[in-house]
Formats: sequence, C-alpha cells, structure tokens
Amino acid sequence: MNAPLHIVDGMRTPFCKMGTDLAKESAVDLGTQALKQVLARVPVPLDAIDHIITGCVGQPAGEANLSRVIALRSGLPESIPAHTVHRNCASGLEALTQAQQMAAAGQGEIFAVVATESMSHYPLLFSQKTADKFALLARARTPVQKLKSAMKMRPRDFQPKLALRMGLTDPTCNQNMGETAENLARDFDISRKEQDLYSLYSHRKAISARALLQTETFPYFPASAGSKPIMVDQDNGPREEQSTKALAKLKPVFQRSYGRVAAGNASQITDGAVALLVMTESAVKKYGLTPLGRLIHASYVGCKPSRMGLGPVYAMHDAEKKTGLGLADADLIEINEAFAAQVLAVEKACRSQEFCRQELQRSTPLGQIPEDRLNVNGGAIALGHPVGATGARLVLTTLKELQRREANRGLVSLCVGGGQGAAVWLEADQRN
Repeated sequence: MNAPLHIVDGMRTPFCKMGTDLAKESAVDLGTQALKQVLARVPVPLDAIDHIITGCVGQPAGEANLSRVIALRSGLPESIPAHTVHRNCASGLEALTQAQQMAAAGQGEIFAVVATESMSHYPLLFSQKTADKFALLARARTPVQKLKSAMKMRPRDFQPKLALRMGLTDPTCNQNMGETAENLARDFDISRKEQDLYSLYSHRKAISARALLQTETFPYFPASAGSKPIMVDQDNGPREEQSTKALAKLKPVFQRSYGRVAAGNASQITDGAVALLVMTESAVKKYGLTPLGRLIHASYVGCKPSRMGLGPVYAMHDAEKKTGLGLADADLIEINEAFAAQVLAVEKACRSQEFCRQELQRSTPLGQIPEDRLNVNGGAIALGHPVGATGARLVLTTLKELQRREANRGLVSLCVGGGQGAAVWLEADQRN
C-alpha cells in the first residue's frame, strides 16, 4: 500500500459542454482560475508549495508545459517547478498520484495538483502532404516560384482532420472509443434499452445532486466575455427533461447499422478544470489543517485496447491484491461513465465467476457493485468528461460525498483510452 497523501482542499470550474459557456477559455485559463480558488481557500504561504503537477490531454502548442504557465499566472513564485502529465482519461488522476509518489520519495511535502481540459480548443490539423506543400510555398522566393508552388495545392489539401476525432481513435486496434464500447455491449449482451436507462439515471442523479455538486464548484466569469461579463455557476450537461423516449430516438453513432451506442448513452465532450492542494501528514500538522481525506493507494494496469472499457475491473483487482480492500469495503464507488455500456460491462465482469477466473486468475468474483453506492451524484454521461480533468473531479466529488455521509472509504476507477485502467482508494479524514 502506498504512503497516504492528504487532500486538503479542492475546487473545480463548472463542467460545460464543448462549444458552450466555456468554449473560448483555454485549458490554461480554466486551470489557472481553479488553482487560484484553492490557493485562496487554504492558509498556506505560496512559497511553501514544493511542486505543481498538471494533468491534460489536449495540451496547447502555444503554451508548452501548461503546468508552468498555470503556476506563474496563478501567482506562484518563479522558484516553484512544474510539470505536465498525460495518461489519457486518467491524466488528472495521474497528476495526483505523481504527487503521492514524489512525497513518498521525499521530494516535497506540499503540492498543487491541477487537471484541465478545453475540448473546445482541440485544433484542426493538416496532413503531412499538405504541410509539405505549405513548406514549399514558404521557401519560394520569386513570384514565379510562388505561383508554381501554389498551383500544386488541391481542394483536398484544405480539408483538415479533427484532432478530437484522431485523439479518440486508438492507433493499435484502429477503433475509436465508441467502437470499443460497442465491443463490450456485444461481449456482455448489453441492450440499447439498458444503456439508455442507465443514462437516464445518470441525469436524474445529477439533477437531484445539483446543490451538492455546487459545493465543489465556483462561479466562473469567462474573460472572453469582454464588456458583457457572464457568470457560469453550474454544470450545463445534466438535462432535467431527459427521458428514455428521447434517448431511444437517437441513432447509433459508431456502428450505424447494428450499433447500440448513441450520443445519449455516452459521456459528453466537455470543458473544465479541477485543482487540489495536497500534502503530507507532517505538513498538515504544521499548518493545523483539516483535510477532506487522503489517498491511500493507486493502481494502474494495462488491458486490451479494443476492450479498454474493462480497465476498471483489472485495476480494482490489482488494488485488492495490494491492499486487501474489495468492493464490499467501499462506502462509495465512482466508475467514470465513458459509456453506459462500459460501466454496465464493468458491473457484469465484476460479478462474473467465469470472467474473473479466466481474466484475473482468481477463484472468486470481485463482487457485486451496489447500485446505491455507485456514482451517486451522476457521472460523465450527465456531467461531462473533460478527459484530462475527470480523474481529479472523481476524487473531489467522492471525498465531498464521504464527508456528507460521515462515511469512511471510497473507490474511484476509470477506463483509459489505449487499454489501461486506474483505481484509487480514498479515506475520509476522521478529524472532520
């Protein structure tokens, strides 16, 4: 089991669908505002922070190592180092667990952890052939050379590729993430109706928990609004009017002729950021702080890229081997809702004797995931999945809910594009 790391406080921006309220805010803008909020809430000198670690998937080319940019724009001293991490959907979790590893190695006691994503800012990309033509044009010196270079251009050269679509396609199995969810729907015989019903519940839970979720968010005033300031004060993904009838009307997206995965039963493409201030036990005592809770263990595992949605099963199994803690020990369980089919497949795999024997080489199933403990405030189908930020959001949401319930342990898990799984065990702080 890893050395515990205390999560002292955390805040996040509202999560907003791509192209809506936060669309003009960059990943740096979002991360900076989240970090400023946390720094203002915790009475720790800025120069006491040892390191800042930021998780982000779509890192902007113009703000390389965006963690450093966020640190400086947040007012942290120039002497504090910063680095950026990328583990696809678990990038925000990776930032947190790297802080734990650095603390265990004696490389610091206080860390700022940021997780941010602006999926609205994912760029359009030209092919290499088009780039070569532009390079040839740039090297041309005379009008004749320039004209000859320009005449090599064809209409197809001005049809850019979507970086978002490319990033959601696995290059090793040549399937996009939705197609991997379709694989699980077939493998575990998960119907379209089951997926839509799960999605409906996600929206209903998020709507019911709206006031609770606002305790972890802060009102965001987009700088891009200019002279007409607006306030974004809540997640805009959950739909009050959602129904199974409306969901059933949506056509399959990834396999149109026989598919079961549609936009309504998949996570929303979203912008948002999370910031956490974390520290060792000695630092907590030094500043007399009362943390939200602590990270006691983290497991990362690999699995088949074409079945990447099962990553949580393998990761939870690995965590159980190393900690002795199983599903029955969790007062709350969060499994990121990349797709309804994916979460339902994880539930079925956990309780399947055959799957656990063949895939995990264990004599007993992982066990039943109680519905009243799973994603109790809704998940990414309703709230959205800003890929680099989600892992940290799950940790913050779980710790806040453990505190409200005066419960003890939470298990957070994600599937990871490329065929990985992540699982962490959290404990609420008993001093609260």
